[in-house]
Amino acid sequence: MKQSSAVAGGKTVYGASVGILMLDTRFPRIPGDMGNAGTWPFPVLYKVVRGASPDHVVRRGAVGLAERFIDAARELVADGADGITTNCGFLALFQDRLAEAVDVPVASSSLLQVPMVQGLLPPGRRVGVLTISKAALKPEHLEASGVPLDIPIVGTDEGREFSRAILDDEPTIDVDLARADLVDAGNRLVEDFPETGAIVLECTNMVPFAADLRQTLGLPVYSIYSFVTWFQAGLMPRVFDPRLIDQRMALPH
Repeated sequence: MKQSSAVAGGKTVYGASVGILMLDTRFPRIPGDMGNAGTWPFPVLYKVVRGASPDHVVRRGAVGLAERFIDAARELVADGADGITTNCGFLALFQDRLAEAVDVPVASSSLLQVPMVQGLLPPGRRVGVLTISKAALKPEHLEASGVPLDIPIVGTDEGREFSRAILDDEPTIDVDLARADLVDAGNRLVEDFPETGAIVLECTNMVPFAADLRQTLGLPVYSIYSFVTWFQAGLMPRVFDPRLIDQRMALPH
């Protein structure tokens, strides 16, 4: 019997399984930033949540924005997303509400990796967190992510460039100064907490500097990039052809 060539539809966009909820910003999205589509090794869908500025989400606790994010998540799913993430670690506050609102997996924050990474470390070692604002990262953000409240945390608040340029949504950023801020914060983390065995970057804008931290500190560095690439691998597993078990077996000897 001839096999049917019919395929099923049901959504508008195919092949982009991850939907990203974006803050409403103007600062540069350099390569590595999750808001730069070229960062990803797979297609993604974007939805900007208007009015959700970095200041509003981080410094002002995203007050009054939950329904906007829920509506945007629903739109992404309707368009074709099979999973939802966001471009701010502080949106862990909305993890449960987003998961209840859409019938797909939700990975709201890089902080959700912390328990998994902690389980990988040897006894006596702990995960440390780098955040864009230690002052704004509250116990409720940690609790929403399943993160212990006593986890080592260092912010880039004291730096010259990174936190200010992102949170004030400035139209330019000095990449070298931003990199220096991240490295300085990483050095403070391991100096203040020598038991640190791995680092999780709360802020999605820190991804371009993850390799610099790894090279400087010699520790594994996990970010929204590592999290979402893992997340996507479950949404769209690679297809393997068992007929190609060993091409050499078919070659003449």
